[in-house]
This record gives sequence, structure tokens and C-alpha cells, in this order.
Amino acid sequence: MAKVTYSSLKLKAKEEIKEIDFNGNKIEVKQYLPVTDKIDLIDITLQKAKEDNLYNPIKVNMYFHLHLVYLYTNITFTDKQKEDEEKLFDVLESNGLINAIVAAIPENEYSSLLNKTAEKIDNELKYNTTTAALVSKIINDLPMQAQAMADIVEGFNPEKYQAVIDFAKAANGGRDIN
Repeated sequence: MAKVTYSSLKLKAKEEIKEIDFNGNKIEVKQYLPVTDKIDLIDITLQKAKEDNLYNPIKVNMYFHLHLVYLYTNITFTDKQKEDEEKLFDVLESNGLINAIVAAIPENEYSSLLNKTAEKIDNELKYNTTTAALVSKIINDLPMQAQAMADIVEGFNPEKYQAVIDFAKAANGGRDIN
């Protein structure tokens, strides 16, 4: 079998764009997003949607679709507009723009992103219930707890402690509290 060099294939990532018309505006929708951008989309979506140690499914949906708009389209937003992402999502969703953009993204591209997001949530939740996760949390929290204990010991004032003992003894009718 003859070998073929990669460079002889002269490949480069596809940069196809599909144009949609929305209220008289031409919106460009990428047909493929580079893998680093896909990783960022999933990671930032989950970071923003996490509440304590659980993912809020409404926030996952909202941030996922907002980041689709940010990364797949040529629509620009000001920092001020991005400050209230819940409001921004409501406006985009209620006017049908998110659905129009999703319809313009190839189905396998969109489905793959949705599935990978759900898979990452599932993997993280499974991991968080393992002994390894518990041990890791203890190891990560230990330095902070040790520092807090060191601060308590450093701030310990024996004179104040003796004053508390003397007060307790007086409150006990002068009897020993030990």
C-alpha cells in the first residue's frame, strides 16, 4: 500500500457559512466550529450554570444557546447587553432568533454539542460521588483549613481564656467548673 503524506492532501478546516435572513438582516451562521471553541462553549456553559454542586438545567439551556449565538454567528453584542444574559436570552428566544440559528447549524454539529454537554454533566456528577472525589476535596481543602486553625492558634490570648474561666466560675457560685 502506498503511503500518502498529510501535506499532500492540502487540507484545511472548513469555514463554510450559511446566511439566514432575520427581520431583513443577513446573519452569518458558521457550519463548523473549531474544537477549541467547542470545548470553551461547553466549559463556560457549565461554569455559569453550576449552583453549588449541581447544574441548573434552565441555566444550562440558556447559556448553551447564548454561547451558540456568540460563537456561531456574526451578531455582535456590547458588554452592557451581555451584562444581563437572562434578559438577552429571553429576547432572542421569544423572537425566534435562537431557533432560526439552531436550524441553520448542521444537525450533527448541534446534536454532537448537546450530547457532549450532557455527557460532561453526567461524568462530573458520577465522579463527584466517588471516593476519589471525596479524597481530592479533602486534600484540596486541607491547606485552607490548616491555615484557619493556625490563625486561631496564633490569635489565642490566654488572658482572655482565663477571664472566661473566672467568669464561668463566678457564675457557678465560686465552685470549680472543671
